[in-house]
Amino acid sequence: MKGQIFQVRYGLALLGLVVCLSLGACSAMPAESTPTPDPEAELSFESVVSATGKVVPVQWATLSLAANGIVQSVDASEGQQLPAGQVILRLDGVEAMEAAVTTAQMELLSAQQDLDTLQEDAEQVRAQAQLNMVMAQDAFDDAKEKRESKTFERTDSETVDIARANLIIAEDGVTQAEINYDRFDSLGQDNPMRAEAFSQLAAARKVRDTAQANLNWVLGKPDAQEIAEADARLEVARANLDVAQLNWERVKDGPDPRTLALAQARLKNAQAQVEAANAALSDLTLAAPYAGVTSKLYVRSNEWVTAGQPVAMFADLSDLKVETTDLSEIDVARLQVGNHAEVTFDALPDVNVGGTVSSIATMSDEGSGVNYTVMIDLDEIPAGLRWGMTAFVDITLQGE
Repeated sequence: MKGQIFQVRYGLALLGLVVCLSLGACSAMPAESTPTPDPEAELSFESVVSATGKVVPVQWATLSLAANGIVQSVDASEGQQLPAGQVILRLDGVEAMEAAVTTAQMELLSAQQDLDTLQEDAEQVRAQAQLNMVMAQDAFDDAKEKRESKTFERTDSETVDIARANLIIAEDGVTQAEINYDRFDSLGQDNPMRAEAFSQLAAARKVRDTAQANLNWVLGKPDAQEIAEADARLEVARANLDVAQLNWERVKDGPDPRTLALAQARLKNAQAQVEAANAALSDLTLAAPYAGVTSKLYVRSNEWVTAGQPVAMFADLSDLKVETTDLSEIDVARLQVGNHAEVTFDALPDVNVGGTVSSIATMSDEGSGVNYTVMIDLDEIPAGLRWGMTAFVDITLQGE
């Protein structure tokens, strides 16, 4: 235990005993009453725990990369002050990975636009789906009506009456043409008037035959081919109606859930792709984790590095502390956070700085002996103090 000063208490009774012994006549002295000790007369001294330490930054880290590769460039020098995020070094392949990030960002933008459009056009899609359903219903009703009509005559009674009237008119036309032809029948076959009358008669008979065929058709029953065609048209109309109704059900309350889920999944995947590309790009660069100084560089350009290999030592030197290195378990048990300390340095012999115990390790350090690390916050940072310098600490104990 270095430099400990223990508290000594002196009482009046002890003082009397010492006097008696020095005279060699204690046993011969007449009996006298023993004085009562006076507490105010007690002398007390502060106890101090001393330890050796070293100067350390407020925070520091040994930096490494998350990927293997060849060092493309070292963009910082030892001792250089860097802001947080400033690139220290980068590996080959950064340009290709930056292009991958751009591609992923474009897909993310496209996926977001498609999702926005789906949501913005929901009302228009809903109206169109409703219109499609109404039209499909009309087409189905029409096909159903036509199919049902194939069980009876081909057409309605009005069409039949028209066909009958056309036949009557055509038959009368034939009669009139025959009368007219009889007037010229006795003439020679080369007679123009006889030829004209014959042509008119032939035309009238053709019109009559067509009218008769039409009447026969409208009065007849549909054949198997007509029925099959009507059945097919009805089934197509029914299927179209089912699809239209299903589409309406999907969009009547908003975007189609399936389409919406697909758009959302695409957006989520695009976001993941951007994050993955950025992570891969980040793995190829080493940046300052916070504002600080590049204290040491362990690699150079064109060297191969592996993931996890130390490549730089980085520290925030804006504040310095003292870390003890040989504080024993006996001494540490007497300390508490807030104890005052006086700190001196080998490299700065004329400097004495006050400090405060800011933390006490909960576990002993590995190595020889049982030692605990205690951190001392300095009241001021003297000029010339540097990371790693040796310090001597005297910690004043309280209440002893």
